[in-house]
Amino acid sequence: MSDWTRPRHLPEALEILATAPGPYRVISGGTDLMVESHLAPERRPESWLDISGLQELQGLQITEDGIRIGAATSLEAIRRHAEVVAHWPMLAASAAVTGAPPIQNRATLGGNVCNASPAADNAPVLLAYGARLEIAHHHGSRWLSYGDFHQGYRKTALRAGELLSAFWIPYPPKHSRGYFRKVGTRAAQAIAKVSIAALIEEDSGGVIQSARFGMASVAATPCTLPSVSQYLLGRALRDIADAQLRQRVGQDIAPIQDIRSTAAYRLEIASRLVLDAIHGRGESKKED
Repeated sequence: MSDWTRPRHLPEALEILATAPGPYRVISGGTDLMVESHLAPERRPESWLDISGLQELQGLQITEDGIRIGAATSLEAIRRHAEVVAHWPMLAASAAVTGAPPIQNRATLGGNVCNASPAADNAPVLLAYGARLEIAHHHGSRWLSYGDFHQGYRKTALRAGELLSAFWIPYPPKHSRGYFRKVGTRAAQAIAKVSIAALIEEDSGGVIQSARFGMASVAATPCTLPSVSQYLLGRALRDIADAQLRQRVGQDIAPIQDIRSTAAYRLEIASRLVLDAIHGRGESKKED
């Protein structure tokens, strides 16, 4: 039988991890880990550290500069939060398509990220919004850009004894527009074949001042599109060549062929989604 430890507060959890980080598997909502434990009992850990009751890891706080979201905050709470819907609608949208409502009630934003799936639903949005992570350890905390969090397939920048404690997301630039789209087989509980989030800022003349992208299911980790962003900077929409843009998409992603899709399909859909995001077609959201 596995050992189950449920600390009363964050310092206690961090002290436990500092003393013996190796044996513990951290669990909060458990929507992925419990399924994995059932399907692969040979990989079931001997010790679980249940952080679902830690109040320090829950809740949303609005500040002058943005929003702080505790890592153990449920996706249901995020998608229904009025300020998230008003100022970060892509995050509300991604939370709303992460599984079905029963999963959203338990699943947490931190768990979705720390699971480190290349197809994570909320990862593209966090990349496009330029999120930062607060990572707690026994001696304090450190900050990390979310873009530096994924180190490889199913690998993160978390060190032994650390916990992801919170996300900090700045307000989007004024007069920017956001675009989020998840392409999957079903409307709910489908793993994304391709998903994208984009935040495009233009001046009054229609010249692009900044363009941030996040994509999932097109590489070993959720990724940005640096070549695409560089190409768009300083260009008006009328000066963007679709062929040039498609070429740069191909430079930025490395899709694979698996049971859900072919590499060629993913590359084609990714290119179309990028074009839709730039030209404001489809599910674009204004971010004033």
